[in-house]
Amino acid sequence: MNERPAVTWLGHATVVLELGGARLLTDPVLRDRVIHLRRQVAPPDPAALRDVDAVLISHLHFDHLDVPSLRRLGDGVRIVAPRGAGEYLRGRGFRRVLELAAGESLAVGGAQVSAVPAEHDGRRHPRGSFAEPVGFVVSGSPRVYFAGDTDVFAGMADLAGGVDVALLPIWGWGPTLGPGHMDPLGAATALTLIRPAVAVPIHWGTLFPIGLARSRGEALTGPPRAFVREAARLAPEVRVEVLTPGQRLVLG
Repeated sequence: MNERPAVTWLGHATVVLELGGARLLTDPVLRDRVIHLRRQVAPPDPAALRDVDAVLISHLHFDHLDVPSLRRLGDGVRIVAPRGAGEYLRGRGFRRVLELAAGESLAVGGAQVSAVPAEHDGRRHPRGSFAEPVGFVVSGSPRVYFAGDTDVFAGMADLAGGVDVALLPIWGWGPTLGPGHMDPLGAATALTLIRPAVAVPIHWGTLFPIGLARSRGEALTGPPRAFVREAARLAPEVRVEVLTPGQRLVLG
């Protein structure tokens, strides 16, 4: 693998983290369609999915834990998931599942993976399996915070001084947002708490309900522009890097 630390956004909440000699993949959604959602951008380059040391799963929602996408990586892929998700994953044939609750850590290669709190719904669906959602801080010089999916909350201030790069959700998969999500203003507010050097917006512009992209498509393109504007107003010291799906950002 390339020795230079980097992040590659593959769309939605799927990011390749190259840190500390480890290659980590977050919340992989690799298909053209997930339930009623259609992928609006090109599928990930298969080369980006090679030699993955571990997959980090933030929570059980279908657009973050996609079983067919995980199967593309092989039944033996190492999965780090929230406490309570192991039974669900093992029941679908994944053998190497490690559970982390917020505050717990493990080493993957030369990287340290720590689970941190998130404020989001933890159920697979209203009557389905439950696992407490988490984000992850991966320490491998630099330190990268992957928020998964969360609303802004006061406890984010606990990350201040411990994060160099923040991967923050700024929208979702449709024309509107429900509770437990950050919009561009919410994500910019999170920057004032976390105080990273660099912010990369994720969780936007990738998935959309079938048939709505033509009439409600502003939700696919508007969020990053709004985030850049709000971040410049609230946290001008943070450098914002808006990536396109497949784009790799080398970290200094």
